[in-house]
Amino acid sequence: MTEINIEQEIFTIISHGGNARSLAYEAIDFANQNEFKKADESMVEAQQELNKAHQTQTKLIQAEINGVVVEKSLLMIHAQDHLMTAVSELSLIEQMIKLIKKIDQLSK
Repeated sequence: MTEINIEQEIFTIISHGGNARSLAYEAIDFANQNEFKKADESMVEAQQELNKAHQTQTKLIQAEINGVVVEKSLLMIHAQDHLMTAVSELSLIEQMIKLIKKIDQLSK
């Protein structure tokens, strides 16, 4: 990797992390309406977005390991915050959807 646009990569992390969170919240809304197929589909999309953000993060880490200077800026910290928040929220929302499904089954 010879040249990397750090700022562009940072915004990629922010964008995909935000998309993942939005899709996860969409999924829980579907689950609350007992539209579990749509909820599951939204969670799959959310995970795909999260994977894209994580791949970009990994790309930056590998670049730094290979000698590219990756500036630690407030924007970089913001991107990392977005990514880690998305990871946490997706995990929590996944568990919440499981509970909603269980409650739905018990009420039938």
